[in-house]
Amino acid sequence: MKKILLSLNFLFSACFAMAETKPNIVFFAVDDMNDWIGPMGSEMAYTPNLDRLAKMGVTFQNGHTAGIYCAPSRSAIFTGRFATTTGCYSEEIYFYDHPEYKPLQLAFHEGGYNTYGAGKLFHHPAGQIDQRGWTEFLIRSKEQKQNGWAMDTWAHGSPLPAEYPASKFNQANKKWKGKPFMEVGSIPNDKESEIVDTVRTDWACEVIKKKHDKPFFLALGLYAPHYPNYAPQRFFDMYPIESVKRGPIKNDDINDLPEKIRKKLIGRKKGIEDKLQALGIVESSVQGYLACISYADYNLGKVLDTLEETGKMENTIIVFWSDHGYALGEKGHWGKHTMWQRTSNVPFLWAGPGIAKSKSTNNTATLLDMYPTLLDLCGLAPDKGHEGESLKPVLEKPEIKTERSILLPHDHPGSYAIINENFRYIYYKDAGEELYDVRKDQHEWINLADNPEYAQTKAKMKAMAPKKFAPRGTAKKTLKMVVEGDSFKWLPKK
Repeated sequence: MKKILLSLNFLFSACFAMAETKPNIVFFAVDDMNDWIGPMGSEMAYTPNLDRLAKMGVTFQNGHTAGIYCAPSRSAIFTGRFATTTGCYSEEIYFYDHPEYKPLQLAFHEGGYNTYGAGKLFHHPAGQIDQRGWTEFLIRSKEQKQNGWAMDTWAHGSPLPAEYPASKFNQANKKWKGKPFMEVGSIPNDKESEIVDTVRTDWACEVIKKKHDKPFFLALGLYAPHYPNYAPQRFFDMYPIESVKRGPIKNDDINDLPEKIRKKLIGRKKGIEDKLQALGIVESSVQGYLACISYADYNLGKVLDTLEETGKMENTIIVFWSDHGYALGEKGHWGKHTMWQRTSNVPFLWAGPGIAKSKSTNNTATLLDMYPTLLDLCGLAPDKGHEGESLKPVLEKPEIKTERSILLPHDHPGSYAIINENFRYIYYKDAGEELYDVRKDQHEWINLADNPEYAQTKAKMKAMAPKKFAPRGTAKKTLKMVVEGDSFKWLPKK
């Protein structure tokens, strides 16, 4: 009996030792947030908690998305592999085509961590969440669990603006059927606790408050500032409409773009920018986006407060990231799906044990680096298939200089961007090229692709592209989702 008690004591001691020596992880994701934040030198949005996080750690000024919109970016992040390898250029289900890939949360689960997830971490439609490796994943209702774990952020009782649709853009559309694009409106302040991003954040804070006998990996994905731009009224009040302005915009910016790209943008401008101008709601549309950035920032603050109040801050690594950026009129474009600066450059901040404090770096990074970096920082087994790099050396010494170029795949196989601290090269399969000297032209107004003086630079960057591009994975439309109790799986359609 004495031997049994000694053995149990040893096991408990080992568990608590692991909890103390392995850092906790808070993996904080936002959606569609561009670089309009204080730590990235912008005065567009009010972000006191991101400013606070920046003082605690390292901000990457030149961090970029791994995919040009939600689904491919998040597939790349959770597998550690670009679409050029996985075939997940769009809404393909990576864990259907590649069950051998170990998702990030499973790596932590197998490494001795309890793993908790909530919100938009993967893509938001039903059947997109990789269910493997979670100790607990917050799904708000039984109906959602029995319907493939769809996020349904603005459904199932979530409060909506008093007038719906709230934006004149959608009020003027007689065919509007609830599509949230360009939809902007405030939620009464007394309904803030019912907004789903608030619910998810409060749940995450309760997870932090628990007594943990293991280190934890806590992934929290907010929907803000993704459309619809709904946020409590108090965040709209931070931005009086008469003070709202956009970033710098050049009216003839698209004239030097490849012809196919230019024609596409002309059509998009007529459908969005010109309508916003005619309705007189450009500023109110920007206001909604800014309000949602500040609302997301406030929720980050609640998580930081909870870590401090529970004494867990000292042994917790915090990673803050957005799946991609967002354009609000640059090159006549509203949205993502591009390989330009405004939509690729993202908030990317790290803080925690072993990470330098109050530092900023211009070293180039990609969100694909998060997976290998976290494994490195936590002493977990590396995955040889990962295509990112560990950022640990830069996090420890941000002053070091790394000459690095990173890949950004388009959603069309064969099209891509190569990005470094000095240049951005964009190649469209069958549609032309772009080259920007981002040292002199941070807004990417001057396309140098046809300038003979830059031919060598262009050729050097083009040579960095993948030699092979994986074909598209299994099309989602060829699969059917089968629900089994509170779980689901994908099968081929017969």
